[in-house]
Amino acid sequence: MSEKTTPRRQFLKIGGAALAMIPVMIVSGRSEAATNAALRTALKYQAKPEGDKRCGTCLQFIPGKTATAPGGCKVIPNDTEISPQGYCTAWVKKP
Repeated sequence: MSEKTTPRRQFLKIGGAALAMIPVMIVSGRSEAATNAALRTALKYQAKPEGDKRCGTCLQFIPGKTATAPGGCKVIPNDTEISPQGYCTAWVKKP
């Protein structure tokens, strides 16, 4: 009788753990794309360049996975949606 209950208990443990992980996976997926609206407003961030000034040529810009992918900014913490074509008043030309 104990042979039949062991696989069932393992299945229930694994199933319970899988169900418990669903909310964690959903929250972690949302945290990948974050914006810091307050600092964006304070620094007058816009998604388009201002002349030759754009985030892709800024010293503060942290590039994304590709050249056109959104990245981050050293001045705007916890913001992973900074466009390489964007601009803000904290722009400093790369040397």
